Amino acid sequence: MKLTDANIAAEPMPMSASVPAMRPPFLADASLTSHFAIAKQIAAFTNQIGEVIVGKTEPVKLAVVCLLARGHLLIEDIPGVGKTTLAQALARSLGLAFQRIQFTSDLLPADILGNSIFDRDEQRFVFHRGPLFSQIVLIDEVNRATAKTQSALLEAMEEGQISVDGVTYELPQPFFVIATQNPQHQVGTFPLPESQLDRFLMRIELGVPDRASERAMLLGMDRREMLRQLQPVFGPEVLLKIQAAARKVHTSAALLDYLQDLLDASRQRHSTGLSPRAGLALLHASQAWALMNGRDMVLPEDIQAVGIAVMAHRLGHDIEQPGQSGRTLAHDLLSTVAVP
Repeated sequence: MKLTDANIAAEPMPMSASVPAMRPPFLADASLTSHFAIAKQIAAFTNQIGEVIVGKTEPVKLAVVCLLARGHLLIEDIPGVGKTTLAQALARSLGLAFQRIQFTSDLLPADILGNSIFDRDEQRFVFHRGPLFSQIVLIDEVNRATAKTQSALLEAMEEGQISVDGVTYELPQPFFVIATQNPQHQVGTFPLPESQLDRFLMRIELGVPDRASERAMLLGMDRREMLRQLQPVFGPEVLLKIQAAARKVHTSAALLDYLQDLLDASRQRHSTGLSPRAGLALLHASQAWALMNGRDMVLPEDIQAVGIAVMAHRLGHDIEQPGQSGRTLAHDLLSTVAVP
């Protein structure tokens, strides 16, 4: 049995997930007439986020590309560098419903998926949706929760749906998970298994801002006030159209040869190498990067631009070559595999 938002008996979305009012002029479908026009709108959206997350142009672009490629984003960094602020800025700049879930060691799957509670008046069980029923979901400190709760995300991230008591519920579209992760050496963390890491299209790091950007942040408006003042650049319907346009960006046979050469090289040099899912992730991310730059075809430079963010967390630490991080292995692949 498969149910959608239109026909499930469920509680209404909490007020915290309400969609902000659109600002005029609202982007119309007529604006999406060319790759250049789409790139211009993506740039306006990206620049607005960059006004809040200062000095982090590259990570912000990668986060936007991850969203356009219909993936999910993992941000690994120390506390206090703007991970939560980035997620909120993305949601507000697109007018999307937003929910934040703080993962802790005692969190249960039902706490994020929802519960079926017996209604005495109607004499039946009514499903009360959990915070996962939103369009952008921030999973804060995902590696603070146990493996049982972490695994509850797998179906949602892969299929855009969840199953509770034998009933399947579709999640709102677009659906984008942003998970933050503390460095594994910190106390109280549960490392994500490889199967769940592979569900994230990208892993990025924000890092601390440079001196000039940090000075601007210290002297500027409070970030929470800036978030409250953000207005959507465009809405969910237009975002879905841009996501569809990204999948149609052309990839030549030579480009696909280069992508497969990277996959083959990873399998020869690494104990496991990159999976076919990783190959699809690299393809979709490079298509979105090309669209962001106003092109209707993917170039090798697009694969190189997103390659480390897509591959590093999948390569991880090679047990046969201890001491080499996934970032180092991904960089070596991009620097040594010949470009056609």
